[in-house]
Amino acid sequence: MRSRPTTEEAQILALKVLGFIVNSEETLRRFVELSGVDVATLRARADSLETHIAVLDFLLADEGLLVAFCETASVDAKMIHMARYVLGGS
Repeated sequence: MRSRPTTEEAQILALKVLGFIVNSEETLRRFVELSGVDVATLRARADSLETHIAVLDFLLADEGLLVAFCETASVDAKMIHMARYVLGGS
């Protein structure tokens, strides 16, 4: 990825974050509790912009989780911030 991801790259990164979240039962449970979205709805809306933003926000709110994802996926944490910006500002 370039210094600023395209919308498509940001969406792909968000899907990787979603995969990371669902691969940990504890992390998934925490995401479901905080977001209020059940697993079936999460699965059905995995490709939605709202879900992409929600998973990036969830990751960015937990530094330990952010570091773990970045190490696992070999992604610079700045890319997560930039992807979030590209998908919806803030």
